[in-house]
Amino acid sequence: MTETYEVIVIGGGAAGLSAALVLGRARRRTLVVDAGEPRNAPSAHMQGFLSRDGMPPAEFLAIGREEIARYGVELVRDRAVDVTKDEDFTVVLESGRSVRARRLVIATGLKDELPKVPGLAERFGRDALHCPYCHGWEVRDQAFGVLATSPLSVHQALMVSQWSKDVTLFLHEVDESELSDDDLRRLAAAGVRVVPGTVAEVLVEDDRLTGVRLADGSAHAREVLFVAPRAVPQTDLLQRLGAELNETPFGAYPVVDPTGLTSVPGVWAAGNAMGFAEQVVNAAAGGYRAAATLNGELLMSDLDTAVRV
Repeated sequence: MTETYEVIVIGGGAAGLSAALVLGRARRRTLVVDAGEPRNAPSAHMQGFLSRDGMPPAEFLAIGREEIARYGVELVRDRAVDVTKDEDFTVVLESGRSVRARRLVIATGLKDELPKVPGLAERFGRDALHCPYCHGWEVRDQAFGVLATSPLSVHQALMVSQWSKDVTLFLHEVDESELSDDDLRRLAAAGVRVVPGTVAEVLVEDDRLTGVRLADGSAHAREVLFVAPRAVPQTDLLQRLGAELNETPFGAYPVVDPTGLTSVPGVWAAGNAMGFAEQVVNAAAGGYRAAATLNGELLMSDLDTAVRV
């Protein structure tokens, strides 16, 4: 038999757990489906979350799971592979189990796809980084490199120059002709050196990044390498439901209202499932907001039904 819940939350990261906490406290029968693949798993610590600054992401999630369990929220380690909608929603899990719910919160996040540079993936989250707000303080005043994957990488190089005055932009996948005059003026004003050529490998010694080697054989000493991964939104379930998506420079994300409600009635999105720039603190807030709105909508819907009867 298919088990029925009031709400199914798909995704067990900060957004999903935050939504589940609110729903559990609101006495909603809630299931969290967690595939166990948080975006920030490579990072040893998370920063910028008031009262949780420096906490390991795994510890943060473990505490969240304990908290939702206190309110009777169920959590299953599984993956949602299909979803359909009739009067309610039916979610099919990878294990073969099917579950139904009146409302859904999609908090499936996104995946970071790194440039295929030998040695880069092994350093990601350690000394190959993507976000200065997440990691800038910890590596301040070190020798930075920025691996350009698009003209937008100029913005990344300018941003990280706030944390170090020794910044080199390696153009890698960007031709120098793609940089505008304004780009070049700003890079010069920030003291960022620009090095053309493809990065062939990341250099490592004694388990620390020491620089990069270009395709021409030249080596450039660096202590930290910033890179902008290609964001791959996990929107398959939303697409199956026919949700309207909006193309952005960082992928296609669902069109949502300020509470996270998608174009599909009864379906909310939260965290990186609704946008590229949702940090942990934003994701947790978004999950809270979506759940509180969803709960109120369910309550009013039931009351309206009772009045009609």
